[in-house]
Amino acid sequence: MNPMTSVTTLSIARLAQLRLAMQRHGLDAWIVPSADPHLSEYLPEHWQGRQWLSGFTGSAGTLVLTADWAGLWTDSRYWTQAEAELAGSGIDVMRMPPGVALPHVEWLADSLHSRQTVGIDGAVLSLFAARLMTQRLTGLGILLNTEHDLLTEIWHDRPPLPTAPVYEHPAPYAGMTRREKLTSLRAAMRVEGADWHLVSTLDDIAYLFNLRGSDVNFNPFFIAHALIGPQRATLFVAEGKVPPALREALAADGVELAPYAQAAQALAALQPEAVLLADPRRVTLALWQAKHDGVRVVEAANPAILAKSRKSEADVAHIRAAMAEDGAALCEFFAWLEHALADPAQTVTEMTVEERISAARARRHGFVCPSFNTIAGFNANGAMPHYRATQATHATIAGQGLLLIDSGGQYYGGTTDITRVVPVGEPTAEQKRDFTLVLKGLIALSSARFPRGIRAAMLDAIARAPLWAEGLDYGHGTGHGVGYFLGVHEGPQSISYHAAAEPQTAMESGMITSAEPSLYREGQWGIRIENLVVNRVAETTAFGEFLQFETLTLCPIDNRCIEVTLLRPDEIGWLNCYHAMVRTRLMPLVDGAARDWLLARTEPV
Repeated sequence: MNPMTSVTTLSIARLAQLRLAMQRHGLDAWIVPSADPHLSEYLPEHWQGRQWLSGFTGSAGTLVLTADWAGLWTDSRYWTQAEAELAGSGIDVMRMPPGVALPHVEWLADSLHSRQTVGIDGAVLSLFAARLMTQRLTGLGILLNTEHDLLTEIWHDRPPLPTAPVYEHPAPYAGMTRREKLTSLRAAMRVEGADWHLVSTLDDIAYLFNLRGSDVNFNPFFIAHALIGPQRATLFVAEGKVPPALREALAADGVELAPYAQAAQALAALQPEAVLLADPRRVTLALWQAKHDGVRVVEAANPAILAKSRKSEADVAHIRAAMAEDGAALCEFFAWLEHALADPAQTVTEMTVEERISAARARRHGFVCPSFNTIAGFNANGAMPHYRATQATHATIAGQGLLLIDSGGQYYGGTTDITRVVPVGEPTAEQKRDFTLVLKGLIALSSARFPRGIRAAMLDAIARAPLWAEGLDYGHGTGHGVGYFLGVHEGPQSISYHAAAEPQTAMESGMITSAEPSLYREGQWGIRIENLVVNRVAETTAFGEFLQFETLTLCPIDNRCIEVTLLRPDEIGWLNCYHAMVRTRLMPLVDGAARDWLLARTEPV
């Protein structure tokens, strides 16, 4: 049987079971978000209900089911993928417009009638989203029921919660001690007038406590909640996950451990005179409802979000070293790739690329795991921004075209994320033109100076201008924050004109962001050139403090894809300076074929 047919058959059966559960609870519609009780981007298998029901494997999507209809909303990164994976399932692909947060709620508001009921599991619904949904639906007489987890009733072989151990982020990589971070956090709490702080987001918890885990693929996180008080902090984590020696170290730093399931109970035990700081976007409705009504609440962004986004000088030094290790691995990989593609006896597929690039990274100092599933897309597959090759569906890399490779690694000293495009055979004039326009956007953004505190979204037009001038664009953002041995996607900054230019997205020194202008021609090829950059102080003038980007990523940009006549002299100068830096930094770490490849690919234009 075709693997896709098997998945579709399972999906149809599971949706039928879910509709029966909806009938038992008197629900006219049911929403299945891509979320867990920590509102994570990447989910442990236990909470991958949307994928289990629909067969759609993208990381972002919301499934809505009624008695006679099903639809899945996802953004432009996944439209082509969703059409393929949902074919025959009875689930319509709903194209989410850029910048619209809850389009499925608008659909429900337009499609349901007064006194009908929409259900969603409140344990995986943010307080912020719950308020928006309630406001929109109840005004029309539509009820919102958040009391049930219907997946528990029908998912009989649901994977258990992860049991992998928690470990310390080792010295010397953790620049601040746990005590120092908690002291700084409490100072931020006092500024807000709060004496207690609830944290459910896994990256914030990992950062605050200098702990890491492996409960979430590609992210060094562990499943936990935290409640920080004036003198003590409690970490709610499954019993047995914290080794005895680490438990003692935590206790010495004023951190108590409690069972994971007791977080709601501890929140309910807060006295009415307590003042609790919580972020409505980062705590679930179900957990929030556990607190006593008399507890005074301060609603503000988690202080850890800004703290962890501003990497220290020591952090940046470790990240530079991790980038060098990553660059050396990429030299080894690309040297192998060019040799393999030139050898008629070798077959290279998109799957081979993922295997080889992961193996090359695994040989580098400090490597822990990939930071996300490698995207290796040849020709038309590269036009799907988050394409993933599988054993069932992948392309052989042969003939002529463009190969897009987006990959990254988790190192004890940093997180990497890089995209390069390489030619297979001789690139066409149109491919070279597209590539060069994307490169011009990267150079423009990488070279920019901007006032400290500018909202990150406002920088997006700099990267898009060369494409816009030719009537071209791309559907996703140009840059996302990147963690320090944490998540490959991190806030608060986002270089995207679709993102809200809110105060917390202000650009500050030490923030690491991706710069990844792109261009996709559906059914033909995709081009994305991505480096990571860090905000550095450029100068202070009578008009204020200005920042600039330092490029951290170390890997040549393939000159064979460039139409040099489209580049200005200053753009050629930027490219040559970048390649000279890459050569200088990586030469001590490579030898043999990797060294030869590095020398050839960093020759001046």
